[in-house]
Amino acid sequence: MTLPDFLVDHPDGEIRVTGHRIGLFHIVRCYNEGYSPEMLSEQFPTLSLALIHKVIAFYLENRAEVDDYVAKYEAELEQQRSAAPKGPSLAELRRRLESLRQVEKA
Repeated sequence: MTLPDFLVDHPDGEIRVTGHRIGLFHIVRCYNEGYSPEMLSEQFPTLSLALIHKVIAFYLENRAEVDDYVAKYEAELEQQRSAAPKGPSLAELRRRLESLRQVEKA
């Protein structure tokens, strides 16, 4: 996919708005959830409304390619979530806290 000057392919593989850390994925995800350009401007206040309109126009003109990118990005996020070690449960945290309180009383 050929990117316009307001989008850059970051070395980590993420497509971002040029000069920002905001990714195309995040704007497209919010847009597809029903956010209007004005709502996106509130969500991402460092982006001008005009720039948000440009990003949306790029998305709509390249929908198949961007949707493919978004699907791959979501799959990568899910893979990372599933590979991350699980933390203790709430019950385990409460047990530990109670144990610490017992030690402090002694």
